[in-house]
This record gives sequence, C-alpha cells and structure tokens, in this order.
Amino acid sequence: MAELSRRSFVGASMAGGVAALGLGGAEGTAFADAPAGAPVRPPDAVTVLPDDPRYPYLTTRGANRRFTGTPAEVRQVFTAEEVRQAVEAAVGAGQRIAVRSGGHCLDRLVDDPAVRMLIDVSQLKNVYYDPRHNAFAVESGAMLGDVYKALLLAWGVVVPGGTCPTVGVGGFVQGGGFGSMSRQYGMCVDHLYGVEVVVVDASGAAKTVVATRDPADPHHDLWWAHTGSGGGNYGVVTRYLFRSPDAKGTDPSALLPAPPKSMLVTTVSWPWSGLSEGDFVTLLTNHGAWHAANSADGGPYASLNSALVLDQPSAGAITLVAEMDGTLPDATGLMNDYVAALNAGVGAKHTVTQTTMPWLQAQLASLFGGGPSPYNRGKAKAAYLRQPYTAEQFKTVYDHLNAYTYSGVGALLLFAFGGKVNTLSRTATANPHRDSILISYLASSWADPAQDDDHIAWVRSCYGDLYAATGGVPAPGPATDGSYINYPDIDLADPEQNTSGTPWSTLYFGENYARLQQIKKRYDPGDVFRHALSVALPD
Repeated sequence: MAELSRRSFVGASMAGGVAALGLGGAEGTAFADAPAGAPVRPPDAVTVLPDDPRYPYLTTRGANRRFTGTPAEVRQVFTAEEVRQAVEAAVGAGQRIAVRSGGHCLDRLVDDPAVRMLIDVSQLKNVYYDPRHNAFAVESGAMLGDVYKALLLAWGVVVPGGTCPTVGVGGFVQGGGFGSMSRQYGMCVDHLYGVEVVVVDASGAAKTVVATRDPADPHHDLWWAHTGSGGGNYGVVTRYLFRSPDAKGTDPSALLPAPPKSMLVTTVSWPWSGLSEGDFVTLLTNHGAWHAANSADGGPYASLNSALVLDQPSAGAITLVAEMDGTLPDATGLMNDYVAALNAGVGAKHTVTQTTMPWLQAQLASLFGGGPSPYNRGKAKAAYLRQPYTAEQFKTVYDHLNAYTYSGVGALLLFAFGGKVNTLSRTATANPHRDSILISYLASSWADPAQDDDHIAWVRSCYGDLYAATGGVPAPGPATDGSYINYPDIDLADPEQNTSGTPWSTLYFGENYARLQQIKKRYDPGDVFRHALSVALPD
C-alpha cells in the first residue's frame, strides 16, 4: 500500500540454495545471527489463548484500530504443515477462520467478531530460491521491505511490489499488488509463477496444494484466483513463487527484474495559504492531463512513480511525491519537465526538493508512507480512473477538504498507474483493472474513538459526491472502473451507500467474478474462508 510517512493509515497499498540475510529456506535453516547450537528447525506452532500475555499484541496488530477481534485462540505458525494442521483443527471444531500477515487490512475482514481462530503467519517469513520450481519462494508472512532486501542483496533482483515496507505479502499479492515499479514492470501478480495454499475439501480435510501459471497444471485455476481476488477466499497461502513470464534459463539473477542503481526523488509542496480554488483546479487538471497523455507502456517516463497528496488545509500544504530511475541520461530534466507541466498556469508559490538515493534505500524510506503515527483509526475508499477527474469533481474535492474540521488527517491521493499494467487483458489475471491511468484513494485517519462517526461521515460524503453521477460509487464506465480490493471498503456492499445498481463484486472483479465463483466451488465448497467482501459460492 502507498501511504504518507506521517500516517499509519491514510495513504494507505528475493544464486541457488538457501537465502542469505538471515531468511532461511523451506527446511528451517538457522538464522544467520543465531547463537551456536541454536536449532535449525523452527519452533512448533503456538496456540495463544485470551489469558496469554501475547494475546493483546496479536489481536491488535492491525493498522486500523477501529477493529479489534476477540478470537477464541490465535494460532502462530512457523511452517506450511502447521498451517494445514491449524486449518483442519478449526474446521473440526466449527471455528470461523481469519488469517493475518502484515496487519494492514483497512476494513473489518480479519478482525471480525465472528472469527474464532486467527491464524497469524507473520513468523512464516522465509525468502529463498527454489530450484525445483526455478523461482523465488516468499513465505506469506514476509514483509515487503524484507523481501526487497533478500532479493536484491543476494541476487540483484526485485519483484515489483508496494511502497510501504511493513506490508505483509500474504494479502498484498492476492489483491494484485501495485507499487513504485508497476508502470515499468506491471503488477506484482504479473510475476507470480505459483502459490502454495492450504485448502479444505468437502469432507473438511485440509490439504496443501501448489498451483502454477502453467496452463497444463491441473490447479492452474487456483493460481489464477490468487492474482487479484484478495485474501481470505480460497484457503491460507503459505508461500508464493515468483518468476517473470519472460525469464529464461535457471540463473536466479535473471528470473526477475533488476532495479535501477539509484532513484531520483522529488517532493513538491504548494502551501494552502497561497492556493486559490482556481489554482487548485488548474494544478489537478494539469496532473490528470499529463497522466492521460503519458500512461502508455514504455517511453522516458516508464519508471516514474508519483502520488499527488491533497491534504486538508490544516495540514499546511498539498504535496507531490515522485521518483524515477536516477540513472537515466536526463533524469533531472525529465522530472523537472513533469513538475513544470503540473505547474503550468498555477499562480501559487511552490517549493521543490530533490535527492538521489540507492534504490533499496528509497524503498525502505517509506517515501509514500508506512511510518509510525498516532492516527490509528481510519476509513478509506478507492477508485480506478480511466480518465482524469473533471473540473467539477476537483471543485467537489476542494470544498470537502476545506470543510474538514476534525482532529485527524483527511486526504485524497492520486497514484500514478498504467504503463506495463495495461498491456495485459482484463482476464489475464483475476484483477481486471487493466486500462486505468490513476488510482484515487480517499481516506481519513484519527485517534479518538469518539470521533469515529464524524470522520466516517466525511469520507462517505466526499466519495458519494465525487461519484454522484454513478450512484455514489466509481461504477465501470468511460471515466472509472470500480475499486481495488487491497483497499477494501465494506460500504460498497451496502445498498444505502452504493445506489448504482452495480454489485460490489463487479466493482472489484468485473467480468472475472463468475469464474472466481466456480473456482471457489471447487476449492472451498464449504465456504470455510469468508468475510464481508469474499467471493461467494455460485447459486
């Protein structure tokens, strides 16, 4: 997920053998800094009950403290077999299951009061080269920052992922996964070769299945279902296998993209004190027009990633955070031209800061968010934009930002999108959103539970007014294409909030939903894995 560094919620979206960097292989290789005599195998699974001192931490790891679950037990697992055993035990006891990886789920999908067993996979975090599959294995509890470190420092490659280093791969990948390299290399799932997942058959027996993108694989459909349907639908993912579709040979250093040596990072700030409504609309119109004209695959701006952050006036300014390959012959000129295009006709003063840093440092710096924040309660809504917002919609945003008076942070973010992402068909992966130019992310974050209703009402009002012409939601059409499941919003399934007549499932999955339902019927016939936005069994 992309977020701002001063928020925990608002911005909110690895040569052969065993990995180095203290991330062991599948058989439990010892950590690099383990003391002499330390066991090489991981510990046994731990069952944590409500009276255990570990329970409060494990049930409050979620980024959105509006939701705190009260499961009967938390099962902390260290191996895929322990996951299978936990699932089978839960099914046998009739317990509702949820899974937590990094804890960045934004809505009540994991911390649901109905959940009785929470399976915590955060210690299932090995990253290594798997010669059997000629792919990099990443276990589902690994965080993006650790995955980037392992892949780059050991093999010089990366998997295109998100910009928040503390997001767990468990749910991130299943939603499709966009981030700083998406315009150049596509979404994370575009490099997903396989998935290892614990599923439950009609008899209640749990088994571990490996599904790959090989069309001849009998479990190919299960792989496809994990390329954009979101977490908690078909089973519990224990590891992912990554290899780019065009990779050749068995040299691990050639199986995934290599990042640039450095990134040119630019921040532009427009203080609200000198920003008129006309300047605001002009700036945003320029931004939308530039991205509409520069979202094809390839070209000098392929490596550009940016977020235009429209904070409310009490935050002081609106900000652009942008980065691109710093090794390009004219990286600075290209970036300056981008900033100039956004500023054309804008009378408000602005400040620009630029720095060049190593690629890995840029990914771990939380340039787009993920740092500590006191604002740990939130509500978020998103949209895929096929076309820029209209001037009238920008005025709507302006009015709502200026009406924001609560203690917290309210903002609309516009993330760069398109490029390589849009070269695949809508059915190539479960995530169908393959022709958008921007992702819009509206959110508020705050600390005081007594202000919940006020902040939620502000987000709902702004979102509803933005998409008033399409029933209060970004229904698929010329301008919008639904929403991103990794920014889940239960409101989209509420007919009082979504009056478009377009089902929530269409907003997230488009025409792919019927196929997802058939795969659900095959691999989770008992609907063991479910939540408020999960794929339903077919009628």
